[in-house]
Amino acid sequence: MKTIAIRIATFGLACSFWLAPAMAADYLTVTSDKATVRTGPGKNNPTSMELFQGYPLKVVDKEGEWYKVSDFEQDSGWIHQSLVKKCDTVIVISDNSVNMRAEPSTSAAVVADVERGVVLTKVGSKEKWTQVRHGSGTSGWIFSPLLWP
Repeated sequence: MKTIAIRIATFGLACSFWLAPAMAADYLTVTSDKATVRTGPGKNNPTSMELFQGYPLKVVDKEGEWYKVSDFEQDSGWIHQSLVKKCDTVIVISDNSVNMRAEPSTSAAVVADVERGVVLTKVGSKEKWTQVRHGSGTSGWIFSPLLWP
């Protein structure tokens, strides 16, 4: 009986390593202002939205040089690989503004009030906090569940 349990556990562990890459989401950051997202993979497809530099996107699929992407509001479309890079940004997703703090703690001083939809560069993380920097240079910590991705 113990041998069967060990075999099942070993099989489960092996499956988790095999499936992990398929389940892990990839994220990209838009590299320029007015980057076009299209309704399909190719320049002949209509533009569905224009995005600004730094905007984070989740990869849903890839076809040739085109990524099918979605954003934090589940809007989706296709963007050319030349307009994105590996994700290094986050976006505020809270319905209300959030506090950027000097340290990763709710008791730390508030250094800025950040509105929904503001994009920040991710600098680091500690437990459930993300260290971020705004384009103005202001930096601090935001509670991670208030950010995407």
